[in-house]
Amino acid sequence: MSLYKNLFKQTLIYGLATVFPRIISFILNPLFVYYLPDKSKMGEVSVIFAYLVFFNVVLSYGMETSFFRFYNTEEDKKKVVSTTTVSLFWSSIGFLVISLLFRKSLASWSSINVEYITYTIWILTLDALAIVPFSKLRAEKKPMKYAAIKMSNVTINLLLNVFFLAMLPGLASSDPHGFWNTIYIDNFQIGYIFVSNLVASLFTLVVLIPNYLKITWKFDFALWKRMMTYGWPILFAGIAFAINEHFDKILLDWMHVPMSDIGAYSACYKIGMFMVLFRTAYTLGIEPFFFSHASNENAQQTYATITKYFVIFGSFITLFVIVFADLLKEVLVPNANYWDAMKVVPLIVFANFFLGIYTNLSVWYKLIDKTIIGAYISFVGAAVTLVLNYILIPSMSYYGSAIATIAAYGSMMIISYKMGQKNYPIPYDFTKIFSYLGITVLFSAISFYIPALRDNYILKITLLIVFLYFIYYSEKETLLRIIKRK
Repeated sequence: MSLYKNLFKQTLIYGLATVFPRIISFILNPLFVYYLPDKSKMGEVSVIFAYLVFFNVVLSYGMETSFFRFYNTEEDKKKVVSTTTVSLFWSSIGFLVISLLFRKSLASWSSINVEYITYTIWILTLDALAIVPFSKLRAEKKPMKYAAIKMSNVTINLLLNVFFLAMLPGLASSDPHGFWNTIYIDNFQIGYIFVSNLVASLFTLVVLIPNYLKITWKFDFALWKRMMTYGWPILFAGIAFAINEHFDKILLDWMHVPMSDIGAYSACYKIGMFMVLFRTAYTLGIEPFFFSHASNENAQQTYATITKYFVIFGSFITLFVIVFADLLKEVLVPNANYWDAMKVVPLIVFANFFLGIYTNLSVWYKLIDKTIIGAYISFVGAAVTLVLNYILIPSMSYYGSAIATIAAYGSMMIISYKMGQKNYPIPYDFTKIFSYLGITVLFSAISFYIPALRDNYILKITLLIVFLYFIYYSEKETLLRIIKRK
């Protein structure tokens, strides 16, 4: 049981580093809703951030996961660190130079203000340069330092956003000839959002600079080729994931959906991201764990148990968010003009839940060094996303995008399970897993989609209690065994 306690400890610390930034993003969401002039500006911010996420994946080109794999298998770990650092450093600098040279062309092509393009290029470069130092902290099991730097980054971002959006206009208007008026730009809210991100990314890189000073800067081409062979499928899988998670905003823009609708969709989409808190924290803790315990005799049973408990916790979080979605919107989306997009929330929550289950099921191809399979599966998901968006957006607008998202992750989850059982059989307890999923779907539908019951919180809370009792009844023996061991 100490194995699971160690996993829980790492997941908790990494979870703080992940949950805290997500909490900040939840705070920023109502801040943007309140201080941006209208929904269309929210749409612009969402589209630019979608591009940002997409190019973040490209600039890492699978080297983060590849780093973990080779750091755990190579005797000369310093060589792994230096080779990865040199590769990412020069690719990032190359991207910076080329992108700045062609930023006006990029702005013309994307219909995005060239100033915003410039900020985005610098943010992408700074974030790419921080990849290896952050990965090294995780590999060396220094979660506290990792968490402190990550949390500092988002705190700076938050404080600057609050200052620029909420405080600076008042300071400037109160003293038209004073200092604050010299740095205030009228109607520059979107620009201030990206300036805040840029300063936070710069701070993070400055803190991590010592990592660049300590390495030998030696480049092992043979090792790099092996790392790229392992990592390039992960790059394509990452691109596919970026398509599944964020490309819908770009597609909505390309297919001429009004920016105001994209803004409403993006704001309400954030409520569905509560599942991402749990899923992302779990992934950060579990990926090194999977690799370090792959050689254990009972590895498959361990993975099966972990998956079952992921489903238990994930089911509860999913049901909780959907039950209280109409209360959450009052805090996270404090503008009734945005609420017409609330219908996407259950779909987004379940989509991210399916993605978390897929993360568990995908362990098999990483452990047998067949990451190319992950790329294939991800491309299937991306294809589902693109095709369904193309078909559904003209008639259903952003609701079609939400349907495409849950269909994509659901298909990836099923494909990974089917292929995994043929190549690396894991004894999942599917009787209980399907029971938990089925009850979650049923109770969610009752609480959200039946108009007469949607405001009945006595019933909703009763459903939550019934679900928790069912979990206790089903897992009673395991829970009592854990308590006795304590």
